[in-house]
Amino acid sequence: MGAVSGLLLILITIFIPPLGVYMVAGCGADFWINVCLTILGYFPGHIHAFYVEYVYYERKEAAREGRFVAQRAPGVYSDRVQSGGHGYGTIVQPNAA
Repeated sequence: MGAVSGLLLILITIFIPPLGVYMVAGCGADFWINVCLTILGYFPGHIHAFYVEYVYYERKEAAREGRFVAQRAPGVYSDRVQSGGHGYGTIVQPNAA
């Protein structure tokens, strides 16, 4: 993701934290947790949203560099965020020819 898209995501998250989480994690547990936190208080929603986005981009950078992060980030329930938007891949089975 380019610098402009990252900046746009940050601006969206500043004004509407659940929308920023939705753009990174989709409509799952992280999104609904953020909606509840934003309803309870605007500041807790921001903390959670920026944490989810930080984990996403940190894992995305690690995957780009070829590093595998074995531990799950605490408080993040989306597999998409945990893997940085990349799946862990599959093992290609050798041909039995």
